[in-house]
Amino acid sequence: MKNILIALVTLLPSLTFAAGPSIPLESANIDLHDKASLQRGLGYFQQYCAGCHSTQYQRYGRVADDLGISVDDMRANYMFTDAKIGELMENAIPDEDAAKWFGATPPDLTLVSRVRGEDWVYTYLKSFYQDSSRPFGVNNTVFPMVGMPHALEELQGIAVKQADGSLVASGGTMTAQQYDDAVRDITAYLAYSAEPVRVERERLGMWVLGFLLIFFIVAFLLKKEYWKDVH
Repeated sequence: MKNILIALVTLLPSLTFAAGPSIPLESANIDLHDKASLQRGLGYFQQYCAGCHSTQYQRYGRVADDLGISVDDMRANYMFTDAKIGELMENAIPDEDAAKWFGATPPDLTLVSRVRGEDWVYTYLKSFYQDSSRPFGVNNTVFPMVGMPHALEELQGIAVKQADGSLVASGGTMTAQQYDDAVRDITAYLAYSAEPVRVERERLGMWVLGFLLIFFIVAFLLKKEYWKDVH
């Protein structure tokens, strides 16, 4: 029940926008075992996203432990407010101000990859393009009429939508491949954020399946032994 309520809290703010038409999504192809990728994703998120979006069901200390980051490193390189290491990862903008500036309060992103899917998050972050008719000068092919600026524009540059629907970006500090990798890292971090125990759950699942296999073999042999004299 608690997880359901958290998912609803995460999803409801996004319902103020149109869901947009369904388009083919690119495969995120993330690796939650790659802690270096998760660390980079956390860094990008904290630098470019956390000013508006929170991940308020995560704590700085838990994230540091899970991602192999020391407390001192976490404070120095990933915490840009006066929050304590044990506090929740909330954004710095009051909800009232955010709603005034953006038209709606930016949703918490702790569970966005569970609600939307990893491929959706990955494709969405790659799908901003220049649109002078929008308040922030950008639109998004995955989320049309999106009500936020392109937070990663510094990295990707300004993308222009071509006649065939493709996007061509220029002027960013990253090449197209570097930007794809950065977006994949952010997606991986948000996938971890949505389910911090996923890797451990999958590891334990393999042990459980192994135990059940061995138990089945033993039970099958016992059954043959007990029933061999029954005609």
